[in-house]
Amino acid sequence: MSDVICGGWSKTKKADEQTQKICENVKNQVEKEPQKNYAEFHAVEYRSQVVAGINYLIKVHVGGTNYLHLMVLHELPCNAGQEVVTGVQEHHHKDDPLVPF
Repeated sequence: MSDVICGGWSKTKKADEQTQKICENVKNQVEKEPQKNYAEFHAVEYRSQVVAGINYLIKVHVGGTNYLHLMVLHELPCNAGQEVVTGVQEHHHKDDPLVPF
């Protein structure tokens, strides 16, 4: 029996090229509000959830021992197919689990 629940979050997976591309696409959105510029911005791992599009919860290494957790909605193509940051949590560490917020 599968442990995937319809509409539920996936297990945590290692980041891949697609996840890194999403991070690169939303980096300006993430830096805008706290007015920070991150020299490093590397996807480490992620979880996903299929909704009216795909929600991504991504752990991003931003230098040293600092990590962000990002919530990103990848909209359906009929809604422009854009990636929109819906949440950012700062002050995370490498071993912090990805918990939806």
